[in-house]
Amino acid sequence: MTTPSSPSARTSSYGELRAQLDSLTTEAFRPDLAGIDQLTTLEIARIMNGEDATVAAAVAAQLPGIAAAIDATAARAARGGRLIYAGAGTAGRLGVLDASECPPTFNTGPGEVIGLIAGGPGAMVTSVEGAEDSKELAVADLAAIGVTAADTVIGVSASGRTPYAIGAVEHARGLGALTVGLSCNAGSALAAAAEHGIEVVVGPELISGSTRLKAGTAQKLVLNMVSTITMIRRGKTYGNLMVDVRASNDKLRARARRIVSFATGASDTEIESALRETHGEVKNAILVILGGVDGPTAATLLARSDGHLRDALMASRTS
Repeated sequence: MTTPSSPSARTSSYGELRAQLDSLTTEAFRPDLAGIDQLTTLEIARIMNGEDATVAAAVAAQLPGIAAAIDATAARAARGGRLIYAGAGTAGRLGVLDASECPPTFNTGPGEVIGLIAGGPGAMVTSVEGAEDSKELAVADLAAIGVTAADTVIGVSASGRTPYAIGAVEHARGLGALTVGLSCNAGSALAAAAEHGIEVVVGPELISGSTRLKAGTAQKLVLNMVSTITMIRRGKTYGNLMVDVRASNDKLRARARRIVSFATGASDTEIESALRETHGEVKNAILVILGGVDGPTAATLLARSDGHLRDALMASRTS
């Protein structure tokens, strides 16, 4: 009798996994690069740079699908839904990175953008054995943050077969949440599980199976688009200015003043006065200067316009 832990069962399981990996372009072996370790550093760097140059084109091929996913994400976010990334290993780290950069860049509140990585925070720096193989772990992680139908869950996996990412998407979709599956292989289980499947096929890696390379770069580019364009749609920018930047250190405070200057053309004295009146809120300060209103009125107008500065400016000029 064969049990799940018996040698024959493990051999069968490994055989199935090997067959899966053999079918993935991200895992393919490049015979033309078999002698790469014998090349000069400059030659290797040139090859690697050439490989990286192909990633943007692979992302470009998926732009219509990416845009559709972003529009759906932004619509959920406008109604208070959260953006949640779920992945393992490099893919999980990229999601955590993107989520962690949203508060200082766009002044998002705690929990608005969340990155979940299989194995928890410790997996950011240390491999957690077996975590990526568990759909149940993904379900538990989503349950811990109370995922609902209002949220967007993006599963990220280079192979498109990682159980943790697939489990997250399947569970979230069952709850009615918007789901996106981002992978780097065509015909992936992750894309099939999600409402929006995005497959950025970058081809075999320079180092076989090292998906922190082209696949990781592709995922980073797409996640940049998702968070940035979602925030643009939410009114977190004015033109290409980060008007919701959180000025939490000297560099960001200096940047805040430059942003107000770019947006208004006002003098340093006017900018300092407006920022004092609005307690350092860049968007409000711009409205004070361009709309000719006081700080409390600027706050009211922005609240009525759901934080969209252009709408608040229009309202200030018609009131």
